[in-house]
Amino acid sequence: MNDRNTAHEWPVLDRQLEYETGWYDGGYDRVRQPDGTEKNYYWAELPDAVVVVARVDDELVFVDQYRPTISEQCLELPAGIVEDGESYTEAGARELREETGFEAGGLSLLEEFWCSTGVLRHRRGIVFAEGLEPAERELDDNEFLTVRTIPIEDALAVARREPANDATIEGILLAKAENLL
Repeated sequence: MNDRNTAHEWPVLDRQLEYETGWYDGGYDRVRQPDGTEKNYYWAELPDAVVVVARVDDELVFVDQYRPTISEQCLELPAGIVEDGESYTEAGARELREETGFEAGGLSLLEEFWCSTGVLRHRRGIVFAEGLEPAERELDDNEFLTVRTIPIEDALAVARREPANDATIEGILLAKAENLL
């Protein structure tokens, strides 16, 4: 039962694109709030992304990589941008192969959702991959990562270690909720 008031009375009076980075765009919307006042709401718009929960027997596939944005070495699930025309599962298959050298026998979309809705215009899909077979890796020129496998029983604890990654924690929790792990 939906008892939420979903009336939308926040007209956008102006939209300003302030910068384009090639990676994401940023700007603000000038909106009229329900009480009649006006305010700028800032946003960054990023392309859709996919996160892959890839199971090999009783282990999950992780990638260990340095994240310059936070100046930390991160152990996380494989992930990447959804390219134009791709579904989340197609992007997941491609990213898994490129980053880890595994080809999935089967992929399924667990969930898709908005991320950090207070500031981002960004959607994420979580994909589950199984039936993995070795394939050739095709790393991008900015990917310097090592593939590691983590026992499923330890995966959530590993994901929660600093620097914890929201997408990795979400992926593991969703796969557990679907009884896939």
